[in-house]
Amino acid sequence: MQHLDFAYASSLVRTFLNDESLVLTIRGRKYTPKLSFKVGDQILNIESVQTEVDAGYEGKDQVVLIEAKNSTTNNTIIRQLYYPFRQWSQHTKKIVRTLFFEKREKFYSLWQFEFSDINNYNSIELKKSQRFEIRKI
Repeated sequence: MQHLDFAYASSLVRTFLNDESLVLTIRGRKYTPKLSFKVGDQILNIESVQTEVDAGYEGKDQVVLIEAKNSTTNNTIIRQLYYPFRQWSQHTKKIVRTLFFEKREKFYSLWQFEFSDINNYNSIELKKSQRFEIRKI
C-alpha cells in the first residue's frame, strides 16, 4: 500500500492516465451486488462475493480501480480486476478503468486493462502499460 500511495503522491497514476483530477476515494473491501456474466459457454450468477480495491481514484470523468502487488507477479486471477470493475460499474455513470500496479525493485509498473464486453469475464484486453522509475533529485 505504501508504494501505491507513494506512486500516487508522485503523480504517477495521474500521469499514466493523463488525468490531473484523480483523487483517492476508494479503498478496502466490499461485497458485490447480484451479477451475471459469461465465462466461456457458462453463465454465472453471483451475489455478495467479497472484493477488495487496493486503491480507487475518482476523477471528473472516470473511476480508476487498482489491484496492487509488491513483488514480481507471474500471473494473477482476472477476478481481482473483473469483480470490482463490475461492482463499481453499477455504482457510477463514469467510465470505470482497471489498473494493475506492481513495484519491482526500483521500478513502478502499471497495466491498464479493459473488458470489451462488460458481461464477458474473458473479454479482458491490455490497453496500455508503462514502467516508471522515480528518482530523488
